[in-house]
Amino acid sequence: MYWVGQKDRYLRQLLIRDIEELTGRRLVVYFANRFRNESSIDQADPAYVTELLGDVPAGAGVDLMIETNGGETDSTESIVSVLKSRVSDLRVIVANGAKSNGTLICLAANAIVMGPISELGPIDPAIGGIPCTILSQPTVAATNFALNQLAIYALKQTRKLAAVLLEQGMLKGRVPADIQKVVNDLATRDTYFSHGSTIDHREAAAIGLNIQYLPPGDPLWERIWLLYTMYDFDVRRDNYLKVFEGRARSTAVSGATPPK
Repeated sequence: MYWVGQKDRYLRQLLIRDIEELTGRRLVVYFANRFRNESSIDQADPAYVTELLGDVPAGAGVDLMIETNGGETDSTESIVSVLKSRVSDLRVIVANGAKSNGTLICLAANAIVMGPISELGPIDPAIGGIPCTILSQPTVAATNFALNQLAIYALKQTRKLAAVLLEQGMLKGRVPADIQKVVNDLATRDTYFSHGSTIDHREAAAIGLNIQYLPPGDPLWERIWLLYTMYDFDVRRDNYLKVFEGRARSTAVSGATPPK
């Protein structure tokens, strides 16, 4: 009876193991319900990620499948620190969307796996829903100096983290100018005019990111997409905000029941 009650989790974990057999790598999943505002990256996430990686053997190649709209930059930095400390060979899989600071987490990997529907997004931060690229302008300082300075420092934090991750990861060995170009493309409004802009596998590769594209019909992509649809259906049906899951470990974070 217990197995039947937990069958959705067990079926997802069976598919995780199937994907692991195909890739020869461990697979862990951070899946946020992007239809709920409360599902953003927050200060509780680093502990969940640490727990998720607890049974991964030292030196093992790890694939992180991520689905998120982004969230707090401080918490994102902590997640990245956990990943860099625990995993020496990290690849990120984006089945559907890793936006904003989700894209920033992707920059910690050696490569990003994307399919036909996968999308990244600009990483410029916002305060109160207003982009820091706007709040950092001198005209804002004239009326609200404190807010202007917060925006400037938020941009500096994001740009520094992105540059360090690229320098140590997928763009290791590249000249600083190449790295700064990628950071500028992702963190300013010079290339993408909306924070919600779609960066598909073609644009991501054109920017200079190391993209491994899986076309429709690819055996690995078909399994990744099936796993994505299982999470997408289950989190919405069961009112989960997030699921952190691997072959044997699983934590679901529930949210308040939304009004009907």
